[in-house]
Amino acid sequence: MARRRFLALGGGLALTGGLAACSSPLASGLTGSQPDTADVIFWNLFSGGDGANMVLMEDAFRKASPGTSVEATVLGWGNPYYTKLALATASGTPPDVGIAHLSRLPLLAAAGLLEPVERTGLPELGVTADRFTPAAWQKATVDGTVYAVPLDTHPFVLYYNVDLARKAGLLDAAGDGLVPLKGKDDFLAAVKAMKETAGAQYGAAMSVTADPSTAWRCFSMIYSGLAGPVVTDSGTRVALDAEAVQETVAFLQSLTAGGLMPKNLNGSGANALFSTGKAGFLFDGEWQIPSYRLVKSLRFNVVPFPALLGPRPVAYADSHALVVPRNDRRPAARTRDAARFVKSLLDHSAVWAEGGHIPAWLPTQRSKAFLDQSPQRNYVRAAFDAQYDPAAWYTGAGSDFQSVVGGTVIEAIAGRLTPRAAVPALRSDLKRFTTARPPVTMK
Repeated sequence: MARRRFLALGGGLALTGGLAACSSPLASGLTGSQPDTADVIFWNLFSGGDGANMVLMEDAFRKASPGTSVEATVLGWGNPYYTKLALATASGTPPDVGIAHLSRLPLLAAAGLLEPVERTGLPELGVTADRFTPAAWQKATVDGTVYAVPLDTHPFVLYYNVDLARKAGLLDAAGDGLVPLKGKDDFLAAVKAMKETAGAQYGAAMSVTADPSTAWRCFSMIYSGLAGPVVTDSGTRVALDAEAVQETVAFLQSLTAGGLMPKNLNGSGANALFSTGKAGFLFDGEWQIPSYRLVKSLRFNVVPFPALLGPRPVAYADSHALVVPRNDRRPAARTRDAARFVKSLLDHSAVWAEGGHIPAWLPTQRSKAFLDQSPQRNYVRAAFDAQYDPAAWYTGAGSDFQSVVGGTVIEAIAGRLTPRAAVPALRSDLKRFTTARPPVTMK
């Protein structure tokens, strides 16, 4: 029944989003025929540089396993991908391996759509908890059962212009590392120095306008230094801390109201300011690193955010993970091939790190192939300080939750909500989700 309800929930979304070509594994799944066009059918949502890196990793498996074929299908990012994955799995014809954000795992697991890792043969290949970043492995665990194999951690990080930081007196003795910053006062002083001492137009920049996911990431990171999750009990109870909200919003407004950071700025505007040296700092995800590498005149570095509010650093993050969708008719040999494919992707995840992501597989994270990568090696700590979206059926990458709550954060950053007024506004947003009926029974 859980699968049927999930299927009913997602059916309209998948149909309006359009189906893949009739010969694809998706179309086969929806028409009832078992996809068997390759030994391993792999679905992912990667395009651009990430997509190119994933192809290299797939090819490495093909080269090492010439008798095992892999068919990779790239589907639309976000809700379209997850709906199609759910539809195919619920109809009994899923791919053998798929990608999932760990922030999306609670619903997939509760709907019974995933094989527990312990039943995939992966532990026998050495894929065990002690070989992964602890925060990612913990997030891959739902009600004591591991349902996903983390591939990476991709955190919200702090970019800085090296030349402007030098002028601002913010570099350490080594010459390109940022001096330690402790607490909000140090941080605000550094942003101010980028503008007033180094001469940047703004001390910092962030995509705000029409970018609720980025606004949510920034808010969540700062708020989490003071308080626990904004919702608890599997997403059924609002647990917002009013004082923490007010302190977080006041901190963000100290950046925008004082002119240190634009209060209204879209993604291309933030990119332009940082790329041209008009902003000293940039608040963004590490996945933007390949784009900034193309700017020859820009010397930049990336580090985790320091502790801003509260005693310890917090890194808002998510993780791409590898899952084996449930298929009671999958032959044992096919499951073994799927497990070998997953293990190969982990072993070649230094290639994946070229896109900015921190490998979750510790053997890769500690390898020379990764440690030679800069600036990636500089923010590995963020993977250990990772704070994910709260566990709920409605949270996660590309979710309506991020759009709605992030939209309210945008209003606060822009100064259209006072710190006090932000509390009931956010509480109203959260109540909308906590009182909504989940598509499956959540444990």
